[in-house]
Amino acid sequence: MAAFVDRVVLHVSGGHGGHGVASVKREKFKPLGGPDGGNGGDGGDVTLVVDSQTTTLLSYHHAPHRHGGNGGPGMGDFRNGGNGESLTLSVPDGTVVKDAEGNILADLVGHGASFVAAEGGMGGLGNAALASAKRRAPGFALLGIPGDERDIVLELKSVADVALVGFPSAGKSSLIASISAARPKIADYPFTTLVPNLGVVQAGDTRYTVADVPGLIPGASEGKGLGLEFLRHVERCAALVHVLDCGSLESDRDPLSDFEAIEAELAAYAVEPTFAQGGQGVIPLNERPRLIALNKTDLPDGQDMADMVRSTLEARGLRVFEVSAVSHKGLDPLKFAMADLVRQARERLPEPEEIAEPEVVRPRSVRSRKGRSGEFEIHREERNLEPLFRVRGIKPERWVAQTDFTVDEAVGYLADRLNRLGVEDELFKQGAKPGDAVVIGSDDNGVVFDWEPTMAAGAELLGGPRGADLRMEDRDRPTREDKRRDYEERKAARAATQADLASERRTGVWAVDQEINRLAGISDDETGTSDETVGSGTADYADTTAGSGSEDSHG
Repeated sequence: MAAFVDRVVLHVSGGHGGHGVASVKREKFKPLGGPDGGNGGDGGDVTLVVDSQTTTLLSYHHAPHRHGGNGGPGMGDFRNGGNGESLTLSVPDGTVVKDAEGNILADLVGHGASFVAAEGGMGGLGNAALASAKRRAPGFALLGIPGDERDIVLELKSVADVALVGFPSAGKSSLIASISAARPKIADYPFTTLVPNLGVVQAGDTRYTVADVPGLIPGASEGKGLGLEFLRHVERCAALVHVLDCGSLESDRDPLSDFEAIEAELAAYAVEPTFAQGGQGVIPLNERPRLIALNKTDLPDGQDMADMVRSTLEARGLRVFEVSAVSHKGLDPLKFAMADLVRQARERLPEPEEIAEPEVVRPRSVRSRKGRSGEFEIHREERNLEPLFRVRGIKPERWVAQTDFTVDEAVGYLADRLNRLGVEDELFKQGAKPGDAVVIGSDDNGVVFDWEPTMAAGAELLGGPRGADLRMEDRDRPTREDKRRDYEERKAARAATQADLASERRTGVWAVDQEINRLAGISDDETGTSDETVGSGTADYADTTAGSGSEDSHG
């Protein structure tokens, strides 16, 4: 089972905020004593904190899901819900936090450095907190907001001043064991070192740390061997020491070819942009100060090999040291040379800035103009050949998440808040019309509705029972499709009626009406009928009248 893990994917989520409660004080002789609903508690955060006693991410490898505590719901009699318990996760010094896309969120260096990975949700207000001089007895409460939920990547990058680089079995572990109190595993087979080892070295007045990292082979920058797991732990180092094996028994290897192969891998590796060296920006690994340690010179063949390659390496401008990790030959000059590089790197660091005077934060005037810049944005889109207006902003999206859409008064309260923020004014400016689709938020969690401009009076001035909003009672307002369908139906009915009237006119059904118009003194020109039709109608009418009169006289 693995004992050292330097990269994990962690699923974190903050606690959900508790819901507020709508409650009314009820006592003897006081059945309606006013709102007394308490607020919901806030959800707990998930925070990463550097702990010097933590050296691995192993615990998160086995349990990658971490959650903050949920806030408690509010209760009557002004009782607020308890806040959710925050979760603190200990991480090693040098942990880099990235999002799922690989963007760096935080670089945690130094004991106590912290980063809030997932914030807890805000608790909802109860109706007691929502009461005002105009809205004396709210019949609703605000909902709690869900906590943040995200996937983050934790990568451990060793925090050391100097890194020992070289091929497997070059003697790096033996060297760090000789110059420090570190005791890494040492054996006579390749890839003995599987995890980084840190050692503290004292050279005169300078104390620095040295990292012994897993061995490097050609193709490591592409992931071969231990690959990126090795190179990731070199990024923070200010200087490098090439440990070259002068006593290798492999016929196809020599110190010069090993050096060139390692340099090629260092040049091919891209350093993370956050790791600036000495305030000078990002420095590639192959451009950092380097020293050469020709190891295993205590062997007869090793000393001969060191004599052969020393002049070639020094001709390239490199400082070369002949050392032996076993006999401790040449270790002191190497330690002081590394101390000089570390001292120079520390001198290049910028001076710490003086702590400025604390800024005095003054609240914004309540009379400030509505729709302040940066609070929300509205973009016009097209969907199914119809206009759609998308509202994005922290406040509008949070207000939507807090609204209980099953209570009319809560929906009216949301409309009033959006109006005060200036959302409706901006919709008017962008050409929105009543009935147009408006979505607040993203496609994943947004709320879509047909826009209806609010009345000048707020819901608190409209009266009505608790929990109701008179503006919400007209729920049968036709949509655009209903209006279009009703128009087409009325148009078809009108055309059918006109066809029936034209048919009746042609068959003479309207003849009696024409005679009545003539007797009433209405001219034929006004009725638009012909003399032939009127004459025929008159004869028929006379016969009918005469017959009727005859019957009456005999009766």
